[in-house]
Amino acid sequence: MTDVTNLDALRATALRWITDDPDKAARDELYRLLDALPGTAEELADRFAGRLKFGTAGLRGPLRAGPNGMNLAVVRAAAAGLANWLDAKGATGPVVIGYDARHGSRDFAVETARVVTGSGRRALLMPGPLPTPVTAFAVTHLDGAAAVQVTASHNPPQDNGYKVYLGRELGGELGAGAQIVPPADTEIEAAIEALGPLSEIPLGDEGETLDESVLDRYLAAVASVVDPDDPKRLASVATPMHGVGGATLVKAMERAGFAAPTLVPEQADPDPDFPTVAFPNPEEPGAIDLLKALAAEEGADVALALDPDADRCSVAVPTGDGWRQLSGNEVGVLLADHWMRKGHKGTYATTIVSTTQLKAMCERRGFAYEETLTGFKWLARAGADLAFAFEEALGYCVAPEFLRDKDGVSASLVVAEIAAGQAARFATLQDRLDELAEEFGVYETGQLSVRVEDLSEIDACMKRLRANRPASLLDEPVTDYLDRLPDADVVTVTTANARVVCRPSGTEPKLKAYLEVREDTGGDLPAARERARAGVEALKAEMAAILGVPH
Repeated sequence: MTDVTNLDALRATALRWITDDPDKAARDELYRLLDALPGTAEELADRFAGRLKFGTAGLRGPLRAGPNGMNLAVVRAAAAGLANWLDAKGATGPVVIGYDARHGSRDFAVETARVVTGSGRRALLMPGPLPTPVTAFAVTHLDGAAAVQVTASHNPPQDNGYKVYLGRELGGELGAGAQIVPPADTEIEAAIEALGPLSEIPLGDEGETLDESVLDRYLAAVASVVDPDDPKRLASVATPMHGVGGATLVKAMERAGFAAPTLVPEQADPDPDFPTVAFPNPEEPGAIDLLKALAAEEGADVALALDPDADRCSVAVPTGDGWRQLSGNEVGVLLADHWMRKGHKGTYATTIVSTTQLKAMCERRGFAYEETLTGFKWLARAGADLAFAFEEALGYCVAPEFLRDKDGVSASLVVAEIAAGQAARFATLQDRLDELAEEFGVYETGQLSVRVEDLSEIDACMKRLRANRPASLLDEPVTDYLDRLPDADVVTVTTANARVVCRPSGTEPKLKAYLEVREDTGGDLPAARERARAGVEALKAEMAAILGVPH
């Protein structure tokens, strides 16, 4: 940690970085902060508190000069570390490079391409800002050694990021087209740390810019997941939430035989400032208000929301009380049910924090089931015969045969297929959820999420949970207590009809407790739903007391 009280040391650290920073705008930004010392000491200290670390999610951070930010210098180092790691692994294929429409994304993509070509390897640059799933598809389609997608997904506008995918050569049967997993992340990080001055990294040209055929082949692949003989009459609305998925979703829907969705006009075009949303994440309260308003105005059958890089999607449905946003668990269950009824054989997978309803469906219907740690990097590797995977955080993989990652576009097509089938029999997606509840019971889920200023508070909460193992939840005896240390900082507590999974967030300073309560309908579905909702609220209060956090 940089010592804010030692201004001379702070100034020296910043000047050393400036002498090696290849971007004049970034150098000028740091000079301005130096000129404003001591008033900018805390800001400078934060920027030099350490370098953004390369993890399984790649890089993600605020756009700003200095090692603790996303900028050309940090990207050049990341690209060089990746290129050196690929050389050390003996990988021979090109690197596919995609990018979204955020501030700096194209510049970071071009810088990556120059580093890759400078290392003697082909760089294949996407033809424009495109969804992350197109890049994940392209790395296997083009037989790449790896792929980079420059995106911060659903982070705030001031952030950017850097995701890395592996091709067949290094990813193998389960990891081709999936994000990296350990030890690749620590090996790439070590390769970055081993670099000398950035000025000594050889740079080549901007590589080869791909033509539109790569997108066309992706569209053909995702359209193929829809049954051509199923109903296609559907009125839909959608939003790309100022991201890059709008045009791709429209083309995919039309190619699959549906009418083009009506896009929320204020959010249809890419805009890196995300002006109509406080936080460009479909999960955030109010984020899809414009979408629901348009759906009501249009009399739509279904409403679809992509996150800004289009690898996740959210769904809203009409009810007697207006439009209701489905949870990620509900959409996952709808997709899994549809795939099962379509006869898609293989393994159905979800994560340890997602609903247990998928397990019940697999057991009763005779499908293989797998459960993984959170993150699609693990779900993608759930089995060679993977048929479908989902996570409660709006991520769905409906076609692992050509894309082993979450994809909001292909998932939207399958949601549209289900909705059109329901509409053909004068029913809705909610009606199908009701039928599943009658068959398997009501699975109500919720979350206790506690944001902290001091990360040690999360450790203290997890210690309290481990020291005071609950004997019961909701007056039911605990039937299973699973502590996943040292592999993962996760505790799962289960009763006959309830489950809690506690873990620190992997991306935010939060402690999360994922809650689930199951109720048999007993022939009265509304009453069962009300009991389940009340049970989740009671469970939230009970866990808050156990963890020692406000409710």
